[in-house]
Amino acid sequence: MAALPPMPKDGPTRVKAFGLIALMAIGSVVLWLVVPFGWLYAVSQIYDSSEPSMGSFVMVLVGIPLTMVVVAKLLGRLNRIYGEITNTTPQVRVVLPWHRSMRDERDAGYPATVLDVVMVCSVAFAVVCLLIWFIVAAGNPLPSN
Repeated sequence: MAALPPMPKDGPTRVKAFGLIALMAIGSVVLWLVVPFGWLYAVSQIYDSSEPSMGSFVMVLVGIPLTMVVVAKLLGRLNRIYGEITNTTPQVRVVLPWHRSMRDERDAGYPATVLDVVMVCSVAFAVVCLLIWFIVAAGNPLPSN
């Protein structure tokens, strides 16, 4: 994995860059935590009975992925804006496998973006939150004798 590009030197561009990184961090937490819990909460408020219906399952199974796609598109747009502001928009050249020599290096790779790092950190944060919830709040699932 390639190193991240250096931050811009001038003040206003640096503030914009940090602001975009903060927005990407917030957006990634929204993607992994707020969207699923928000849909589950919204559906639980719509349906009053304790018996789950097919409509509630469909709303959750369709709503969560669609909302995640929208948030991911917005995060990608923020990453492109960051690249334009900092002049670090990656230029990736794709060489198809049948045009590649057998002696070429196997992994050409691509430069890491800020969004890559933010997403990895947000997934790690979501996993830590899940573990804390599982250990602290979930309780013992085994019946006691």
